[in-house]
Order: sequence, then C-alpha cells, then structure tokens
Amino acid sequence: MKKYFFILSTFCAIAGETFAMEGRLSQRITLKTPGNPAITHELRESAAEGGGNLEADQELPLTIRRQKTETDNEIRIVLTLTANDLLYYNVEQLFRTGLIHENCLFYMPGFWYHKNLRSPKSAPSFHTSDSWQVREDRLSTPLTGIYDEESGTYYTVLRTDKPDREALACHNYGEVILSGETSLGFTGFRNADTHAALVFGFPYSEAPKSYIRKLTLAPAVQAFEKLEKGETRRLTWTIRKGSSPSYSSFVAQVWNDSFDTLGPRPVESRYTPAEAKSILAEYFVQSYVGDYPLKYTSGVELRTADCESTGIAEIGFVGRVLLNAFNALEYGEANGRKELAANARSIFDSYLQYGFTPGGLFREVVDFKRNREADVYSIRRQSEGIYAILNYLDYEKRRGRSHPEWEARIRTLLEKFLTLQNPDGSFPRKFRDDLSVVDASGGSTPSATLPLTMASVYFKAPAYRKSARHTADYLEKNLISKADYFSSTLDANCEDKEASLYASTAMYYLTFVAKGKERQHYIDLCREAAYFALSWYYLWDVPFAQGQMLGDVGFRSRGWGNVSVENNHIDVFIFEFATVLDFLAKECGEPRFARMSAVIRSSMLQLMPVKGSMFEIGRAGYYPEVVQHTAWDYGKNGKGFYNDIFAPGWTVASLWQMLSPDRVTTFFAN
Repeated sequence: MKKYFFILSTFCAIAGETFAMEGRLSQRITLKTPGNPAITHELRESAAEGGGNLEADQELPLTIRRQKTETDNEIRIVLTLTANDLLYYNVEQLFRTGLIHENCLFYMPGFWYHKNLRSPKSAPSFHTSDSWQVREDRLSTPLTGIYDEESGTYYTVLRTDKPDREALACHNYGEVILSGETSLGFTGFRNADTHAALVFGFPYSEAPKSYIRKLTLAPAVQAFEKLEKGETRRLTWTIRKGSSPSYSSFVAQVWNDSFDTLGPRPVESRYTPAEAKSILAEYFVQSYVGDYPLKYTSGVELRTADCESTGIAEIGFVGRVLLNAFNALEYGEANGRKELAANARSIFDSYLQYGFTPGGLFREVVDFKRNREADVYSIRRQSEGIYAILNYLDYEKRRGRSHPEWEARIRTLLEKFLTLQNPDGSFPRKFRDDLSVVDASGGSTPSATLPLTMASVYFKAPAYRKSARHTADYLEKNLISKADYFSSTLDANCEDKEASLYASTAMYYLTFVAKGKERQHYIDLCREAAYFALSWYYLWDVPFAQGQMLGDVGFRSRGWGNVSVENNHIDVFIFEFATVLDFLAKECGEPRFARMSAVIRSSMLQLMPVKGSMFEIGRAGYYPEVVQHTAWDYGKNGKGFYNDIFAPGWTVASLWQMLSPDRVTTFFAN
C-alpha cells in the first residue's frame, strides 16, 4: 500500500527533476533508384566549421541539415532534407540509451506493452524478435518508450510534426515507392549490441515483420518517398528522459506528457446526445427478430452492405441483446415508442422462459439459422447478461413493477458465481454448464465485479459485496499493480484495452459501496487502471490518402481506441469509461481526464449512419465496428475502410451507455 501511494505522489514531482541525457545518436539514409535495390549510407556530422550538416562517405544527391537542441532531460531533433536531384529516400535515426536491453520493458501506445508476451507468436511480440519498429498510425500516440525496471529510468521519442497527408502503396512488404507525399514515419526499439535503443525515422519502415492481418505477420517493409530537385522535407522528434518507480506510473507519466504535447481537442459534434439516441434507436427497430422462441436484436456477423439478420442471438460481448433490450425499453417508454417497449419486453420474457441452460447459466450464443449453440460459457458474457437484467429490474422496481421470477433466476446465477470464484478472487475466463473450467486465466475477472457490486445493493446481500471486494484484491495484485491487462475480450488472447477499461470501471463501481479509506483506495486503483486504459485511445488524427473512405469523409481518429495487440483496428468501446474519467477528474483534481472524456464523447459519434450520410453502412443507426485506420485488416478492405462483417449490437450499446452518464449513479441511489 505504501509503495502504491508513493507511485501516485511522484507523478508531478518527477516531472520537475533533471537528468543527464546519456546516450548516443546515429543516423543513416537509404536511397532507392526505381528498379534497383536500395543502398544505405551511414551519416555523420560534418567536420566543417559550424557543423550541423550530415554527410556520408560519398557525395549524396541531397543536403541533410540537423538541428539538435538539448537540455538535461530532452533532445529536440529537426532534420531538414533538401534534394539536389530527383531521389527516393528513407531516413533512420538510432538513439542508444545505455540501458541494458534485457532489463528493459517497452511501450508503443495501443500496440506494445512490456514485451507483448501475452500475445501469440503470430502477433507482434518478443516471441518473434526483441527488436520492433512500426509505422506511426498503428499507435495511439506516435511514440516509443523504453523503461528500465532496475533503475526506473526511461526514455521516449515522440514525433511532433503535424500529420496531414498519406500516400498509397502498391505493396505491403519489401521496398516500396510511395505514390505521393506522406506524413507517416516509423518508431520502435532495437537491441543494439545488448543495449536498448530508440529507433525512428521517415517515411515508414516496419521490421522484423509487418502485421498486416489478424494473426498474420508479413515480411518487413520499407517505404520510400520522392523528393523532387529543390524540394525540402522537415522532420521533428523529441527525445525525453525521466524516472518512474513502476511501469504503470511510467505509462501514466508519458500519457500526461503526450496529452500536453499533442493537445487533442473535441471534434465538432454533429448531434446532441438526444439526436444521437434517436438515430441509434433505429437499430432497435430494424434489428428486432421475433421468429424464434428467443426474441432478440440481431447484431452479430452482419454484413455492412445490407445489415440483414444472421439469426444469432448473443446476450453479451459483441451481441449485447439484453442490454439493448433495456435501452430500447427505457427509450421507448420515455418517448412514447410503444413498439420499442413491447419488443423489449418480449425479449426479456423470452429469455426468462427459454434463455437458460439446464445448469442455470445464460444461453450465451444461439445460432438459429445454423441450428447450433455455444456449449462453452464465459464469465464475461454471463456477467454482462446479469448486468443488463439488474439494470432492467431496478428500472422496473422504481416504477412499481416487480419481476420475482427474474430475481430468482439472477440470484441462482449469482450463487454459481460464488462457486466459480477462486480463492484469490479471480474468475475463470471460460467454463462449461457444470462449471468445469475450460480457460482458467483471470483477465476477464473485472467484468464480474460490476454485477456483483450491483447485486449487493439491489438484493441487499453482503455475500455479493464480499465477492466483489475479493475481485478487487485479485485485480490490484495481479493486473493493476503489474500493469498486466490481458484477455478480457473473447476473440483474442493478448494484451487488450478492454481488460484495463473494465478494471478501472470495476473500481469505480466499488466506490459506491465503500466509505472512507476503502473508498479512496478504490479511487486510487481506478485512477491507475484508467491511465493504462487511456494509453489505448488516440491523441492524434491519423492521415488517410484520397480514395480511402475514412479520409474522404473527414474522419478524425482522436478519441477512438485501439482494440488489442491481435486486433490492430480502432472502435467505440467506451460504455461507462467516459463517465469514469469525469468522476476521476473531480475526485483527483486532474482536468486532463475530463478533457479527454470530452474528446471521446465528441469523436465517437462521427460515423453515425443516417439517411444522406451513411458512411458505407447499409442501414441507419447500425454503427460501424471494425474501423481500419492503419495497414492492417480483419479480413477485408484494409486501411481507410471497414471489414465487411461487423457486430453493431455492442457498438450501439456502448455509445448508448456513453450517452447515458447518470445511469450508474441512478442505480446506486437507493
């Protein structure tokens, strides 16, 4: 505990310390003549009077001017390249930190944490190499950090040029000449003779592999930009040195610094929250399926082109049938939409009658068209189902309507939760109907904290509160203190955003059932996890080339979150987290949280499909899911487009929760 508070108290103090900038900077340029292999030239500072120019052992067709401004803890580098003749170039710089590589952990926001060892060999990780460099648009901040666990020393490099253009490439591997001007460079880390080094340059270059598709590593790629005779290119980076007592606080410090440097602002909103809900409500109307014993909203494995029902009913994760039923009921009754309310009630009634397994679990995924059903269950889907029903029951109770059968069902399921919970407070990720464990990993545990906390209040049951508190013990010891957030999502096994977001939200929920020092402890844990979650959200706008739909419609990536190491796309997974950030801003006196919440709330409504502005979605209100913002695709279409298959069930539910900031406080106001 004492160590934890030390970590929190040092954020501001460390920012004022000074450090001697140790390290050695080197650089090289690679020139390509079309049709021929590229040639690399090592560069050195000119010995001529005045210095500042970089030269090679032979005369080059360009002049390279380097301005380097140094302080005790910062180096600002400005490279100016001026072509003396037509050329195609790629420039690389290497900053050797002096830190022992094997003692270090690494950080590329939204893409790389520690050594990415939670990820499989078919995704970027130390399993493949201990040196990686990637194009900047993969990262929520165009930055790489190196953290020495033994000394607490860290170095970062941040690209500070404004990204305002992108060029198409005909290939995604090998030596590639770009079709035009780009503003995307690369950044990463390298084992340089057993010492850790920052590597960065322009235009982009990826090595040892390029991650082009889900669980698909391709050969390295090096891009070359054309400079016409007399043309100049100016490039800017900032290298910083700092110290931090833990990897977690290192991530927090770097996020604060990056936020202050890049200064993201809210996107101009096209819709008020009420207008946004009105559009999203079209999904509730059009997706309703009443042809089977289970009534549901179709929101899984839909084609973006037509959004036709696929016959799959999924209660949580990407389907969110029960939460959307609650959303539709609440909205329908508030706005005189009787059809919405009636459909919602039919969903609840059908799940009460047909929605449980013989063992008393929710039937998580039922595929009526293929006549099959999942027989492995998850703590996440089960938790999200209970979460939705408790919101529904509380809503009904406040209006004088009771549902004792539902209450009995949920209490039975919660008792199974108590049986499933491990002595350390964790929950197994996956299990069967008889509660035999299939996946014992605990990364999904925070999803259970929410319904347990809610149930402790709704049912006035101390056992559920005790269980929720026990999850917090596990989360603090195994996820938050280690900055090790993993495998919350069910379609990947790796470092992921949702685990840290869920952990932060779990602690937020526990603040409603705690007082004094215990409540403050949950606030502190909520804060620490929130910083890690924020590291996944974009602080800058990725550029797109003409012809890439997202760029053509003026999309801004700031405020959207990378999904996971495996799934290198952005999405609108937010739910209560924007509200959590606003809460932390008030409780901790940190305005950056509220400012980032405002960015997220405005930005995530950009791609709202509405008549006359459909953003390549077949139906109004069906919000897109797999937004491909970098050279990666889930299976189809690539950067600037969506995958052709999507799950609007969860996107609508997420945005609806974001647009309902008082829901949590209302529930706990008993």
